[in-house]
Amino acid sequence: MRPSMTDPRTEEKTPWGVIGLMLGAAFVVILNETTMAVALPSLMHDLEVSAQTAQWVSTGFMLAMAIVIPTTGFLLNRFTTRQIFLAAMGLFSLGTLMAALAPGFAALLVARLVQGSGTAIMMPLLMTTILQLVPVQRRGQVMGFVSIVMSMAPAMGPTISGLILQFGSWRWIFWVMLPIALIMLVVGAVRMVDVGDRRAQRLDPISVVLSALGFGGLVFALNKVGDPTGVPVLIGALIAGAVGLVLFALRQIALQRTDQPFLDLRTFTHHNFTVGIGLLMIGFLSLMGVALVFPIYLQDVRGLDTMATGLLLLPGGLAMGLLGPVIGRLFDRFGARVLVVPAAAVMTAMIFALTLVTTAHTPIALLVAIHVVLSLALSFMFTPTFTAALNDLDPKLYSHGSALVGTLQQVGGAAGAALLITVMAQRAAGLERAGIDRVNALLEGTHATFTLAGFIALAAVGLGLFLRRSTMPPVALDEEHSTPVH
Repeated sequence: MRPSMTDPRTEEKTPWGVIGLMLGAAFVVILNETTMAVALPSLMHDLEVSAQTAQWVSTGFMLAMAIVIPTTGFLLNRFTTRQIFLAAMGLFSLGTLMAALAPGFAALLVARLVQGSGTAIMMPLLMTTILQLVPVQRRGQVMGFVSIVMSMAPAMGPTISGLILQFGSWRWIFWVMLPIALIMLVVGAVRMVDVGDRRAQRLDPISVVLSALGFGGLVFALNKVGDPTGVPVLIGALIAGAVGLVLFALRQIALQRTDQPFLDLRTFTHHNFTVGIGLLMIGFLSLMGVALVFPIYLQDVRGLDTMATGLLLLPGGLAMGLLGPVIGRLFDRFGARVLVVPAAAVMTAMIFALTLVTTAHTPIALLVAIHVVLSLALSFMFTPTFTAALNDLDPKLYSHGSALVGTLQQVGGAAGAALLITVMAQRAAGLERAGIDRVNALLEGTHATFTLAGFIALAAVGLGLFLRRSTMPPVALDEEHSTPVH
């Protein structure tokens, strides 16, 4: 009989070493989502590519995650914890080596796709393991540590890469990460143990293809927004993405009749899960868009070097991650809505503030203050939201819920990166063609980007009001005797 999620014996036997190892590995791999943000200007000059092309080193990384993460629902049910961990870190290490040695942009993009594939497996593995091991009444606190990975790691990426770029080329970002990834791989090979149960499940190739077509088409279309020469491609990609997603959903509904879905969409019958997914997508759209556009403003408009840019972003990254466990305890006590709604309002206000205050002479202290407050607001959104979303699920849906959370938050992040940096680039290019100097054109492009992000963020305020406080832990069914256990 599987132990109950609220059985005291479960807490006593919780292998915190397993969770700690996964947290460390996840921090390393997620850090790489944004390490290239500060490096974009250097990358553009070195490889002679445009801003829209260069941003694919970030968008492509997230796109790979969005395509691969749906497969983790199958992987987590079919393979052991140790096998999945080693596969994730092995792929990530390989991609990191390929990126360090990449002779050109195409090779670098392929390497980032391989990196993203490894990262995609790690986060659902971490979240599903916590759901299996931690009692529901303590998940907020433990998920607070996950927020350090999900929030602090991407926020610190630009800082770390900025410091590295001060002394070497963008390739050194990957050379520095490679030995760390290899150490985590070796430690995992020695110390990782298996948790949870496995069950027979077949991989559905049709679902894999439809998932890639749907999510890939959507993100590719967003990357073409604002490009007047790419309207036919944009429309074609949007249609392909929409058709792919509809067919993917229909395929899962059909597979659910035999209880063999590739990705179980019955998770969306749970209220908090559905609302939480929407909030996470909006939050990650805002986070990734700002994380990519803000460094370009600081370097190309304000003239800061990579080290100064990284140090300016560091306080916000630290604030975002370090408060995660505290916010988790607040969630355990008060629930999600009382934290998420004010946080969403502050997030929206800070993004609009960036629209108003970013000039060629804005005091650096003011920029740091706004970034810190924005980072805190995002942290108060993320930890309660994904904890409430996953707590709402039946135990048999944990792996599928984790996969969907990871997939759709990355789609939101990829959409933010593609859409917002495209708006900035196209607005700036249009003004330059009209005779405006490059610095002022980029400044106006930055304002247009933050304005759009602010209006998108407004939706999170209203959506947060629909979160409910969960009063009962999920009921697990004893698979052998079909009796509920609490």
